[in-house]
Amino acid sequence: MGFEFFKYHKRWFYVYLTNSKPVTRNSQLNNMINIPDSDKKRVVIVGGGFAGLTLARKLARRDFQVILIDKNNYHQFQPLFYQVAMSGLEPSSITFPLRKIFQRRKNVIIRVAEVQRVDAAAQIVETTLGSLRYDYLVLAIGADTNFFGNENIASKVIPMKSVAEALYLRNKILNDYEKAVTTADFEERQGLIDIVIVGGGPTGVEVAGALAEMKKYILPKDYREELNYEEVDIHLIQGASSLLKGMSEQAGEAAERFLTQLGVNVRKNTRVTDFDGKYVYMNDGSSIRTNKVIWAAGIIGNTIEGLPDELITRSRRIHVNEYCQVVGYPNIFAIGDIAYRETATYPYGHPQVAQVAIQQAKNVARNLNNIQHSKPLLPFVYNNKGSMATIGRHRAVVDLPRIRFQGTFAWFVWLLIHLFAILGVKNKIFVFLNWLWNYFTYDQSLRLIIKPKVTNDPKDE
Repeated sequence: MGFEFFKYHKRWFYVYLTNSKPVTRNSQLNNMINIPDSDKKRVVIVGGGFAGLTLARKLARRDFQVILIDKNNYHQFQPLFYQVAMSGLEPSSITFPLRKIFQRRKNVIIRVAEVQRVDAAAQIVETTLGSLRYDYLVLAIGADTNFFGNENIASKVIPMKSVAEALYLRNKILNDYEKAVTTADFEERQGLIDIVIVGGGPTGVEVAGALAEMKKYILPKDYREELNYEEVDIHLIQGASSLLKGMSEQAGEAAERFLTQLGVNVRKNTRVTDFDGKYVYMNDGSSIRTNKVIWAAGIIGNTIEGLPDELITRSRRIHVNEYCQVVGYPNIFAIGDIAYRETATYPYGHPQVAQVAIQQAKNVARNLNNIQHSKPLLPFVYNNKGSMATIGRHRAVVDLPRIRFQGTFAWFVWLLIHLFAILGVKNKIFVFLNWLWNYFTYDQSLRLIIKPKVTNDPKDE
């Protein structure tokens, strides 16, 4: 066991490797994961994101044996990935070890593995560590970046759905700035310093705002006469007619106004069709010279084998009923980004946001307890508490059920809510201190290029 680097889409990632080896399905059925026996009903939760972690914490106080499986041994606070990528926060400030959360809960067991298949008839999940029996299975496997079937784009752009990808983006931006100071050719230099962001949702506008502030406050101090920061162009490409489509029209208009004030080139009703590593091509025939494209244009559900194809719906989400049970499988639940159910209020399924995931997890926890005590199940009803996005210092948009506001006050509200949502007192303190330092110094203190160790092993090529 240990930590190693690996390559994916020509990018290096730092991961934890176990001693487990790939095994076939037949061998897995005879290779059960070593889990202590218990007379309690076993709930297997797949995924340690907002949904899975919330459910495990709720069940930790109940009469269940809870097995939480995730490919990482930590929980990631996704809303702040972009601040890691922009050198504003350390990765450890927005991650939290799963085992530490449940140190005092003996009925919660953590396993670091990937679930490959569900055998609903045998009530078994097959993982990279072996097989595991369940009484109740909860799929909280989340979603990944959606490239809309364009494999060329998928191999060259930079997504941001994990801490590893955020770190890669940070390295790429900083490394390209270092190359740019010694590059005499104007077009080649533009390719190094110009950045295109695809997708005008919360992630896209937050990344664009952070990059614009880096251009305004950081580059003039770090590079002075070496690099003309006015040459740096930041482009935000949005396929729809407005930004922040999931929020109000006022929020979208305010976000566009804030970005324009920061010098971001916002292009709406424009779709990216290709990227060759040097030029981004749009459906209107235009192109932009850049070596970096940040892809925030959509998400698609992660996959797991064993469920019938007819249960897989829009954006590869799993069809569930009003109790978050997978249709046709009363002891299998799906929650969070992967769950799909149409309602009068949400004809295209619930929003794929953290609040939906958390509320679904709480509802499933109540229903599992009700099943134990032969009580009726409670249908899930989403309580929309609002949404928000930040676009740099003193610029944010907040949509609450009864009020909408933008600007400085919205920015402070955004900071407060996200600060309290982070796990761990130490993490809260570190994030607060980083934000405080950045606020008063107009500086980001974590501009480190962390390069992976390169070996001569042919398998690494």
